[in-house]
Amino acid sequence: MKQKAVFLDRDGVLNEERGDYVWLLEDFKIVPGIIDVLKKLKSQSYLLIVVTNQAGIAKGRYTQEQMQECHDYFQKESGDLIDHFYYAPNHPDFSESLTRKPDSLMWEKAMAKFNIDPLQSWMIGDKERDLIPAKKFGMKTIRIFLEGYYQEGEETIGDYGVKSVREIMDCFF
Repeated sequence: MKQKAVFLDRDGVLNEERGDYVWLLEDFKIVPGIIDVLKKLKSQSYLLIVVTNQAGIAKGRYTQEQMQECHDYFQKESGDLIDHFYYAPNHPDFSESLTRKPDSLMWEKAMAKFNIDPLQSWMIGDKERDLIPAKKFGMKTIRIFLEGYYQEGEETIGDYGVKSVREIMDCFF
């Protein structure tokens, strides 16, 4: 049986966006309200899959182990709500990869591994590049417009646009 999933960007969705890389545990601040949203999605039988570009690894800014510490912390704080973390450690200046958004290999891997039906699935991100791969597969999309990270009146390719994680659930019902 095909499963439904919600794909999530990391920075700006799960943890607060800083405008720079987030890899130190003391800088990894969980977005208020996101764990409650994820619990509600889980109660609706959605798999929760993180898809995140982590170019700081290719740039030598931080290690895979430092990134993993942040993911482990999120899992501990959320009660292991995330079914899988996919990440692209690449950057075009150092290493090309089809996993890096806006390419779609992270989605393809998840759909194959978990038998996900994209037409029953969603993507939540704070940048247009987060939504492009999901749109390719026919998923519904939500763009979070973070204060200070968008122009007022900015358009989105997303099916929905919200200004806070607390508005996410309104898009599902």
